[in-house]
Amino acid sequence: MEFNDLSGLLEESIQLELNLAELYRIFSTALPEDTDFWWQLHLEEKNHAILIRAARDSLKKRGSFPDNLVVSSIEDLQKSNAKITMQIKHCKTTPPTREEACRTAIELENESGELHITRFMEKSAENSLETVFQQLNRNDNEHEER
Repeated sequence: MEFNDLSGLLEESIQLELNLAELYRIFSTALPEDTDFWWQLHLEEKNHAILIRAARDSLKKRGSFPDNLVVSSIEDLQKSNAKITMQIKHCKTTPPTREEACRTAIELENESGELHITRFMEKSAENSLETVFQQLNRNDNEHEER
């Protein structure tokens, strides 16, 4: 994968995490009985964005990046980001019910979980960068479970 293609995928992945963080922040405000839960997810998504930024910065320094670390379809990432952006706009005008928020989050976590590393979790990490991405994927799976 060429540097510019991978760079675009990483930027779109960062935006995905930030969009999810914003949606969960909105849920934390809209659902006071569940504020702590949604705020924790908000913080975790922001942390995911930081991890991907660190990987991006490592890519710039190293000049290479294992192909199997990120989804190869920027279109899938863009579709997910557009979907989340629309959900954010909707929730700003019409606060979600508790059930709607949970249903939306489960759907998005399933989708974003598919966009992160797929086969990558099946192998042992060979370096610290791979360990970072594996942790990111585990966190996404934990979100769905909660």
